[in-house]
Amino acid sequence: MSTPHGKPFTGAVAAAAAGLAWALAGCVTAPAQAPMADAAPVQVYAAGSLREAFTDIARDHEARTGQKVALTFGASGLLRERIEKGEPAQVFASADTDHPQRLAARGGWQAPVVFTRNALCALTSEQISATPDTPDTLLATLLRSDVRVGTSTPKADPSGDYAWALFRQADKIQPGAYAQLDAKALKLTGGADSPKPPAGRGTYAWVMDQRQADVFLTYCTNAVAAQAEVPRLRVVQLPAALQVGAAYGLTVRADAPAVAQAFASALRQPAAQAVLQRMGFGQP
Repeated sequence: MSTPHGKPFTGAVAAAAAGLAWALAGCVTAPAQAPMADAAPVQVYAAGSLREAFTDIARDHEARTGQKVALTFGASGLLRERIEKGEPAQVFASADTDHPQRLAARGGWQAPVVFTRNALCALTSEQISATPDTPDTLLATLLRSDVRVGTSTPKADPSGDYAWALFRQADKIQPGAYAQLDAKALKLTGGADSPKPPAGRGTYAWVMDQRQADVFLTYCTNAVAAQAEVPRLRVVQLPAALQVGAAYGLTVRADAPAVAQAFASALRQPAAQAVLQRMGFGQP
């Protein structure tokens, strides 16, 4: 398969639900003049799948504006819970729209907007033969009793929620598939108590390198990064009938300083979007 680096997953991402309308006032275009840099860094909480892209975007933003950016990464649901408990996030970039919408519904956060997209892929060991040529080919592999299917943890991590949405899609193709996949799926990452990889190791590369699963359902961007770290792994794009698009939502704390709003706005601008798309994310 061709890798998505330098090219978004156009076909898979097109299956995603329509994005939310941009509702952050003044965020459609960058301000004519950036606000004066604040001594305190902008506190940005972001989905773990955004780590590489946001690290580059924040570095460029700091160089351009002089404004420091503090990045905190994790499973989106767990980050939302930390914010609700009082952690000082000013910008929240989630791997779904539900968690930022829940913050907005509680009050104190602006209405969210979709700022990029992703798609699910199957990350497999070298011992698995699976192709996306037909839905039942890959589905038959996932349903095999000897194939361990790894996922992230639903509710804590949107990647897990998307995996269960895929299970529901599978049930439309083969009745009973949802019950089988729901029963066998191994929630290996994204939970509050999930084992953490050693320093310097990517989560999904480490899980698969440790042979904790034969197939792991994760974002395509994560799968490609894992394959780069462990070349024997394979990345299989899911067929359209099984694909579930991932819309990433962005929200800003209502009383956040102008520099925080400026960073959120910058995420929608061509320079940041180019970084995201270079790393395999799709257009909003």
